[in-house]
Amino acid sequence: MFHLLDKERTIAGSGFNRWLVPPAALAIHLCIGMAYGFSVFWLPLSKALGVSQGGTEAIKCPADVGFIGQLFTTTCDWQISTLGWMYTLFFVFLGASAAIWGGWLERVGPRKAGVVSAFCWCGGMLFSALGVYLHQFWMMILGSGVIGGIGLGLGYISPVSTLIKWFPDRRGMATGMAIMGFGGGAMIGSPLAAMLMKNFATPTSVGVAQTFVVMACGYFVYMMCGAFGYRIPASDWKPAGWTPPANQANNAMIAKRSVNVKKVWGIPQFWLVWMVLCMNVSAGIGVIGMASPMLQEVFGGMLIHLDLRFVDLDKSQLTAIAVVAAGFTALLSMFNIAGRFFWASLSDKFGRKLTYTVFFILGGLLYFSAPWSADHHNEALFVLSFCIILSMYGGGFATVPAYLADLFGTQMVGAIHGRLLTAWATAGILGPVVVNYMRDYQISIGVPRQDVYNQTMYILVGFLMVGLVCNLLIRPVADKWFMTDAELAEEKRLAHEKALSSVVTGSGGNEHTSSFTVLLAWVAVGIPLSWGVYKTVLSAIKLFS
Repeated sequence: MFHLLDKERTIAGSGFNRWLVPPAALAIHLCIGMAYGFSVFWLPLSKALGVSQGGTEAIKCPADVGFIGQLFTTTCDWQISTLGWMYTLFFVFLGASAAIWGGWLERVGPRKAGVVSAFCWCGGMLFSALGVYLHQFWMMILGSGVIGGIGLGLGYISPVSTLIKWFPDRRGMATGMAIMGFGGGAMIGSPLAAMLMKNFATPTSVGVAQTFVVMACGYFVYMMCGAFGYRIPASDWKPAGWTPPANQANNAMIAKRSVNVKKVWGIPQFWLVWMVLCMNVSAGIGVIGMASPMLQEVFGGMLIHLDLRFVDLDKSQLTAIAVVAAGFTALLSMFNIAGRFFWASLSDKFGRKLTYTVFFILGGLLYFSAPWSADHHNEALFVLSFCIILSMYGGGFATVPAYLADLFGTQMVGAIHGRLLTAWATAGILGPVVVNYMRDYQISIGVPRQDVYNQTMYILVGFLMVGLVCNLLIRPVADKWFMTDAELAEEKRLAHEKALSSVVTGSGGNEHTSSFTVLLAWVAVGIPLSWGVYKTVLSAIKLFS
């Protein structure tokens, strides 16, 4: 049975339809993308113990019970700020695991990596469910934060190299389709989790543990189907009738050879791309975390047609504008997802360097204009600006794998991408810290709530300008960094690559894929994605009603 996970077993025959691979990647990314939506559990978990004892409110911990104490306490509820560490650990371990095991993934293939990802992500959720049941936060940290975070990293990078090899003619579009799924995971998972918790909730249970179990089982089925749907092309495969266009063949920015992942730490271009991704993500991720309070504090009562500042609103009015702000967050989520496909596909036509240049210049102008639109009470322009900004945030994630393939070749692009994701882990700390602490500082010195984000916007413009300079400095990689033919042959041997797929299929290399099979695969991922879009649109409508 375990031989089914061998890389040799995943080599496709000559008749295999490459359009089966993107839905396999989406099946995994739509599941692990729920990491973005875990905040839906924070409020119920923050009062889980109180509810379990027949109450309706949280049992607050004594002042002397700090973070370490909350890891093991069974006598008081966890604070939301404590629960938020799970979110931080998701992305720290995502970046770390992708960097550590990216080379291993290239050698064992995407199927084995996808299976390991499924066991880590879903097994971590089951362990967390036990932690909720026993009220042991250390179990949730270990289960979802650490083990689940490792599953995130492996699942996130598992399709990158494979899709780039299947779509040499559309590198950006292919990776954009898969990474779009990671952004869409929360769009499906958050409303699903809310529905499950409502169903499982009782007078003595908030329903989180049962929700974890159900979602873990469902995710496991989807992720295993996705992992076994992964196929890799034979070494000599290329799309029928395709030859690299003249502008690509003569483009010095598109490498004809490959760099070994072991060397990338010493290559200047790698660190320039690292800074490009880090600055783009830092500027966007902080806004994602503060989108709802930012809109409420900037526009206050204007969101419900009242000429009142945020601090002058009563409880019912605050509840009303919170509903409107939730629509804003949902709208940003949709643009984040759509941007991953749109900008990555556009980069196939205009090139990665120009695409990132647009991100930084246009993004900088939009951030710079945000205080102006807020001062002039132009809600529509403010919302539109951040929708475009978030589309470029998502587009940056989806475009960077193709950027790496252009610069460093395709042989080990998955492993190189894994190491680059340490930039995401860094940005996951840098962006929110800047936005949150600047907001708190501005409030502490008496700045009105509607103006507390102005200075932050200018700092984010500075981030984007640093990214722009780094992007403009990127040049083709020097010849000395590329593998020789002998080194490439050895890497292919270690990666168990076969030149002819007939070695595996035993059918002369012929493998016909029916159109119905392709359609069925896309329907399987399209239905939950469409449902997620529908639920998000319903929430976003509240912003304009």
